Amino acid sequence: MNTFAGEIITLLLMAFALGMDAFSVGLGMGMFKLRLRQILFIGLTVGIFHIWMPLLGMGAGRFISEKFGTFATYAGGLLLIILGIQMFIPGKKDGAGIRENKMLAPVGKGLFIFALGVSLDSFSVGLTLGIYGAKTILTVLCFGFAATLLTWAGLLLGRKMQGLLGVYSEILGGSILCAFGLKLLFSF
Repeated sequence: MNTFAGEIITLLLMAFALGMDAFSVGLGMGMFKLRLRQILFIGLTVGIFHIWMPLLGMGAGRFISEKFGTFATYAGGLLLIILGIQMFIPGKKDGAGIRENKMLAPVGKGLFIFALGVSLDSFSVGLTLGIYGAKTILTVLCFGFAATLLTWAGLLLGRKMQGLLGVYSEILGGSILCAFGLKLLFSF
């Protein structure tokens, strides 16, 4: 039971780290003055993408793991570290030093692009977790749940704060991914 609880905590922390992209972009999208029904739909859409993308990644990761063994585990650890470091790299800043995000309206094609964009990193993490042999259902449920909640939180908070916390949330998420990448690299 202790191992199971440890795995749940690890997966929830990773899900939280991956959901920070959705949270920070949601902060910016909160400026669109969305209705609560739209916020509900956007959060659910992002959650669904955070279920399917790591599921695809885990399938590919298990295939790679069977073919390449220990090398694949090291590659997965490096991939997590690279993803974490990328979250530290600041976006383009305007003259006032505020991070510039190219905004798309979160409806129709814009919502699809938003959900796909914030869930692409969960494919890569799913790839790593597939190599590592994580429990599939538990993983995708944690990722989908965290992404949905963080998207809702970002959109609602964005309505109030106009994007104040965006950069700091990405730094926290990047730190968590780097830490798990290092754990994978030095577990052997």
